[in-house]
Amino acid sequence: MNFASAGYKMAKKKQTEELAEKLLEPIARARGVQIYDVEYVKEGQEYFLRAFIDKDGGVTIDDCVDVSHDLSDALDAADPIPEAYTLEVSSPGLGRTLSKDRHFAASIGKAVEGNTFKPYDEAAGGKNKNFDGILKAFDGDTITIARADAKGNALEDLVLERKAVAKIRLKIDF
Repeated sequence: MNFASAGYKMAKKKQTEELAEKLLEPIARARGVQIYDVEYVKEGQEYFLRAFIDKDGGVTIDDCVDVSHDLSDALDAADPIPEAYTLEVSSPGLGRTLSKDRHFAASIGKAVEGNTFKPYDEAAGGKNKNFDGILKAFDGDTITIARADAKGNALEDLVLERKAVAKIRLKIDF
């Protein structure tokens, strides 16, 4: 695959997600849920359109079924996706991934965990890719994590380039 076709696929993915989210907005409003995220992915030979919904107190199976039926009807009417795909509607779950500014804004002060594509402390000879702490701040370019050692003593904040973060999600403590 060359860079041009990879760029085209990324643009098509983003365009499909944006279109699906626009179709989902009035449905979510009518059903009393919020859109957490929409993703369009290819796994193996199959395509999936996933809509993640949320509401205060959590979503129910009935919420997911109702939104799924309504969104399926809207997608059938608009017919924006040429290839066959599977539609999935669900809750983002407890360990929800943070990818959009609205996710970060809603998660300030919460415990997070994640990893980077390459060691974030590589310049100092380190090999750490995994991180955890409290989401302190974010902007268009960086994410700031407040950290502590095993005894609870504050460490220097970890400031990561957003593009260097492979995955960041809310941390689940059992």
